[in-house]
Amino acid sequence: MNEKKRGSYDSPLKATLKGISDLFKKQKKDVHLSDSDRLDDVTIMVTGSSSGLGYATVLELAKRGARVIMAVRSGIPDKGEEIRRMSGSDEVDMMHVDLSDIDSIKGLVRNLKGKKIKLNMLICNAAIVPRISRKTKQDLEEMFMVNYLAKFLLIRWLLDEGIFVADGENLPRIIIVSSESHRNPKVYDWDNFGKYKEYGMNKTVELYGYYKLLLTTFVNELSRRLNKNGTKISVFSLCPGPVNSNIAREAPKLFHPLLKVVFGIFFNAPEKAAIPVVYLAVSDDLKGKPIDYFFMLERKKMDVKTGDPGNGQRLWELSENLLEDLGISFSKSI
Repeated sequence: MNEKKRGSYDSPLKATLKGISDLFKKQKKDVHLSDSDRLDDVTIMVTGSSSGLGYATVLELAKRGARVIMAVRSGIPDKGEEIRRMSGSDEVDMMHVDLSDIDSIKGLVRNLKGKKIKLNMLICNAAIVPRISRKTKQDLEEMFMVNYLAKFLLIRWLLDEGIFVADGENLPRIIIVSSESHRNPKVYDWDNFGKYKEYGMNKTVELYGYYKLLLTTFVNELSRRLNKNGTKISVFSLCPGPVNSNIAREAPKLFHPLLKVVFGIFFNAPEKAAIPVVYLAVSDDLKGKPIDYFFMLERKKMDVKTGDPGNGQRLWELSENLLEDLGISFSKSI
């Protein structure tokens, strides 16, 4: 990445101020939900759903009749029991997955296949903002793995195993939580793709935006590949805006009291931030659409770089090559 290019998300302070300013901007409301919008007999898996945005999303989906699978690293079984009690639904299951570990992701897919579970929808919500760089079990950088590569890998394996299934006339939907910070990086750092790099808190927010750039580019390329001959699986993405969650839990403890106050006053509560996620899952207005993106409640175009087929192709090939070096291949090409 070009260090001379600076943007709105290249430091924790600037990212926080940008999030606050976004909440006060006037938005066109393109999201419309009513109590009659239901998801009965629809099976949805949500990653990162033991707290924050994912938890609020699962609660609302369960209230609307969906069978929900909470794919989480922690909170089993307590969080699932909370969702059942608060939603009044028994159609809530939990499965363990550590998205920083390739073996764990494989285990999740095997678990789904072994239980003969078919998914109508997948919501990729999990993300981290680490304080410093860390290596995963496979010697990859943790934020790169969790915030980007795990999504690529999980979706590819789910497609390989034929786990996505249509619900009558309703096509499967893949919903990926991204961020407006994907607009911050000006260039792709293809030469260093997947290479472990040391960094501290001063670089975390900048890299977070860069991995969201990769993720949003993947959204476009995935839809392009899946839907080249008509829509087969809808691929939707969104930025929920600033959310009062525990995503900044690794910030220095000195700043925790201040962050708690700022998040509580200025950031959206998870249940409010979950509204566009639920809309992308339930709305009949989106039937047959190959791709869509929302920033909070407003439909918006993604950064132009992310829709460039050349960038999408290169990202796809680099991702497959990286996984191949780790001994991973796929039975089906896309």
